[in-house]
Order: sequence, then structure tokens, then C-alpha cells
Amino acid sequence: MSNLPPDIQKALGKLVYLDEPTRRANSGDKWFANAMPDAVAFPTSTEEVARIVRFASQHAIPVTARGGGVGYVGGCVPVRGGIVISTDRMNRIIEVNPQDGVAVVQPGVRTAELQDACSRLGWFYPPDPASRKDSTIGGNISTNAGGPRCLKYGVTRAYVLGLTVVLPDGRVLTCGGRTHKNKQGFDLVGLFCGSEGMLGMITQAILRIIPAPRARAALQATFPEFPAAVKAVQAVLQAGHLPCALEIADAFTLQAARRHLGDAIPADACGHLLLEVDGADDAVATEVRELTQLLTDLGATHTQAALNEDDIEALWQLRRGFSESLKATGLTKLNEDVVIPRSQLADFVQYCADLQRENSIPIACFGHAGDGNIHTNIMVPRNTQGEELRSRADALLHLLFAWVLSHGGSITGEHGIGLAKATWFPSAIGSVAMELHHVLKHALDPQNIFNPGKMQL
Repeated sequence: MSNLPPDIQKALGKLVYLDEPTRRANSGDKWFANAMPDAVAFPTSTEEVARIVRFASQHAIPVTARGGGVGYVGGCVPVRGGIVISTDRMNRIIEVNPQDGVAVVQPGVRTAELQDACSRLGWFYPPDPASRKDSTIGGNISTNAGGPRCLKYGVTRAYVLGLTVVLPDGRVLTCGGRTHKNKQGFDLVGLFCGSEGMLGMITQAILRIIPAPRARAALQATFPEFPAAVKAVQAVLQAGHLPCALEIADAFTLQAARRHLGDAIPADACGHLLLEVDGADDAVATEVRELTQLLTDLGATHTQAALNEDDIEALWQLRRGFSESLKATGLTKLNEDVVIPRSQLADFVQYCADLQRENSIPIACFGHAGDGNIHTNIMVPRNTQGEELRSRADALLHLLFAWVLSHGGSITGEHGIGLAKATWFPSAIGSVAMELHHVLKHALDPQNIFNPGKMQL
């Protein structure tokens, strides 16, 4: 059953579990693949992680770090078995310090928990992935997650000041620190942000927090045609507005939402925008009025402003429900998170419509239009025998990625490469960059034991 040394329980004691239910519960994420680990460890400190990793290094045992397990690319699937190190019990917010403008947390802290802790003190941690109630800070750092607020506030990397990392040989690295400026040597903090657990395991993070804006508001607008909503994205920015979030959804997504969530979306809507603005009270009120007029002038048939927390949250709950609405169609939802230059958005949407018409496979587009990060969902139907038409979907995905890359885009903005996108990774970054990835991986992990099998590394 296991490739582990027989003395693992003696060496690591109650840190590791070998029973099948625990191993099965830690075998996959939201992607379709899974693989059984040989053991699952539940450390509570950096020292315990280092102890586990030293044992793994001595015996060349694969190690896979696991956060919330809510990724979409198989990033925490232990494809070569070994030990999964869960951060479930490394879930302490060690400090929220407005004086220094930092929060110090363990990697298993849920994003929403940190945001709530900051909010109680009048402070703000901006990164806001849609999975914030389930995703962990460690996972967010490992994928450099973003979310809707990236347009104004940036991705996770912009808020990581310092890290404690256990390296693949068990040594403990501290890099960065509590200061908001730090130019001491190479950017080692940046090296681990987005590294998908392949270069080391993050055990503590020092994060930048900022004063909470005094007011915020949300604005929903619907359009009779999706291209009109696309055009409005550019018009909002060209008019001098910088919302903290600017989200878009197409007709297929809206139809699914009406069926699953009720009639919050008008029946004639084929394009949907959700904007959030924040700042001083008077400025927010003025901006909502200006944006409402602008969107109406651009062809919006329905607008709805939300000026208090309950109403704002209701609009965001609708937006967060888009993904579940698409799943409720009964089609298999392949969730991609491509990024395109914002100027290419209209052409991209048209290309998706052409692909859908030529292949008879629906493509639902929604997501972060403000920064070009569009969740492109290939909705895979089944044949008369109930079997998914996956080969057709994979061919369509290849065409989609080829178009994105040829137009200066990226095949992932925040989900990562993992297993799901490993096939396309070398062509996405080029041969020289791929070689450099191999060099860095070998330098830090010569035994290739940390999250092996991902990114074709």
C-alpha cells in the first residue's frame, strides 16, 4: 500500500495520519484529478513542518502542501503519493498591527477571516478571491491569487512583505520583513509568490494592510447585448473612473443565473456589469451618480445602485453565484481563467462566440473585465449515452489558449498551472523561461520532492 519507510510513525508520531479516510479526503481539489497520498501530516508550527520535511528529504519522499483544497488546476493533487502536509491546523492570526500596517498569519488562515479581523480595527486586506471563505492565505500566495479588487488594489503579491518558508531540505528561510520597503538582495519573497508549492512550503506570512476606505458602493448595470457591456468597460476607464472592481457576465451566464438564483437579473439582459467604488463618502456618492449616467448613456437598460453594506453584499452574492449557476445547468464546467490585454476584450468575446457556434459547445464568459482576467467556462455536453464530449472540449481549449497567447495574453491569471495547464505551459512562457524554471527548481529542490509532476517540472 505505501512506499513510506516503516519508521515514519515512530519518527513523526501524531503529526502523520495513515488511515484511508484521511488520505482520501486530501487527495484532490476542485479539478477532476485525484491521487492518494501515502500519509497526511497536520503540523501546527514551522518547526513541525521542518521536522516533517527533513524526514521526507532524507528518504526522498514526495511532499505536497495543501491549503483549502479549492483550486481549479489540480495544484495540490499528490500525483506521486508521499506526504501531504495540510495547513488546517496552522490557522492562527498571530497579529494585526495597524501601527506597522501589517498582519502576521499562518498559512491556513482563511482569507475572509483575515479580512474580518482587519475590518474590526478599521483596516483592510484587499485581495479578494471569490473563494475567500474557503481559500487560505498560503494557497493565495502560492498561486498569487487576485479576485475582483485587483483592478484598483493589485494581486496578492502586492501585499506580501515577508515570508517564512521551509525549503525542500528542511532548512527554514526568512525573507522580507515588516517594513513596507525592502531592497536587500534579490526578491526572494516574490520568488515564492506564485510558485505553487514547488520551491518550498510557506509557514508564516507578513502581509501589508491598509486603512479601510470610509465608504463604498456597488452599481449593477445590464445591457441588451453583450458587446455593449464590453464597450462600457473601456468607456468607464476612459472617463477617468477607477473602480476597485469591474466585473462582466455574458448572456449564457445570466440565463443560468436566472434559472438558479431567481429573477434578480432582468429577463432581457444579455450583458451585465458590476462595479464597486470606494473612498470618501461624498466622493463615492458623486461617482455612483456619474457612473449611473454614463452607463445609461452607453445603452444600459437597467441600473441598480447599492449604498449600504447589506445591499452591496446582495449584489456580490449574485456575482458569486454565477459559478454555481453554471454548474446547475448539468453541463460539465471547465473553468479557465485566461487573461488578455484589455484592448482585446471585444475581439476575445467574439472569438468565443465563433468557437461556440462552430463547435456547438457553449462557452460562458464572466469575470474581472477591469484587468482582462476572464473566467472562460467551456460547458461540456454529454452524448446520448451520457458520456462527456471531452475530446471536442479539449480541442476547443487548445484553440482558445492559442488565440489568447497569440494576442499577448496569459493562460492563467490566478488559478495557476498545476496539472490542468501543464501541457500548454512550455509554449506559454517560451524555451528560455522554461529552462530557467528548471534551473531554479533544481537549485532549490534537487531531489524534485516538492509538489512533483506539476508545470512539467
